Amino acid sequence: MTDKIDKEPADTPPRTSPETIKAIPVRHYGRYVSAVVVLALVALLVNAFATAEKIQWSAVGDKLFDSTVLAGAGRTLLISVLAMIVGVVLGVLLAVMRLSKNPVTSWVAWAYIWFFRGTPVYVQLLLWFNLALIFPMLNLGPIYKDEMTDVMTPFMCALLGLGLNEAAYMAEICRAGLLAVDEGQTEASHALGMSHAKTLRRIVIPQAMRVIVPPTGNEFINMLKTSSLVYAVTYNELLRATSTIGSTSYAVMEMLFVASIWYLVMTSVFSVFQYYLERRFARGSSRSLPPTPWQKIRVNLMAFSRERGV
Repeated sequence: MTDKIDKEPADTPPRTSPETIKAIPVRHYGRYVSAVVVLALVALLVNAFATAEKIQWSAVGDKLFDSTVLAGAGRTLLISVLAMIVGVVLGVLLAVMRLSKNPVTSWVAWAYIWFFRGTPVYVQLLLWFNLALIFPMLNLGPIYKDEMTDVMTPFMCALLGLGLNEAAYMAEICRAGLLAVDEGQTEASHALGMSHAKTLRRIVIPQAMRVIVPPTGNEFINMLKTSSLVYAVTYNELLRATSTIGSTSYAVMEMLFVASIWYLVMTSVFSVFQYYLERRFARGSSRSLPPTPWQKIRVNLMAFSRERGV
């Protein structure tokens, strides 16, 4: 038997494991500089408001939970919710009419959307408020008859002005959602013997909700702010309530801050609801749901602590 031949030279050094690579993160100095500049500007702005001699910040705290202000905030929320309900229901109906093969219904829906999207909300509110100049009496025969000034109360003017205007925008949002559903879904349901109305209710609309929900949430948040325009029809919502207190107490700017705080609170709360509602309807369309705000904060904190540790 022959001995095993060693193929490696005798002077070859022994093998050693590779040295561990030490990763050094890249320093983004531009981010630090921009962050310092932004914080400095914010600090200057806050200091300017805090040291303003003509603003009594104690009045903001005193009037923040005033009964008149709380009642105004409640009316703002009420008129926003009711107007949004009117807008959504009528918007779905207009979207279906717009997609109808009947030229009359399609044209009527298009004319409605064209008019209410083409005129300002403020003008529409004033038109409803002054409707008695055209129709002094509302006469529905044996059903109802009354003077138009008694029918068009500030609440009714605000509801019709906001709700009918919102319906035009919701119609386009719903139409986009309905068109986003593949036509094969409708053809398959018709092949199974389902009627057009049942197909919309059971097949098309549930799938279209994923497209409809995000812009609808934005529209409601915008409705909360747009409701301040009903000040023009003397509806006693949040802005009018705070303005009345400000004109009598000579704290005009302070009461505007109070109104802004309540608007921010309401929009922030509903923004959270909108976020989680979007996550719910996104379940089936994406493989992984987007992270929640708390998950984003935790990831950023872990990355920051890891960077400092390195």
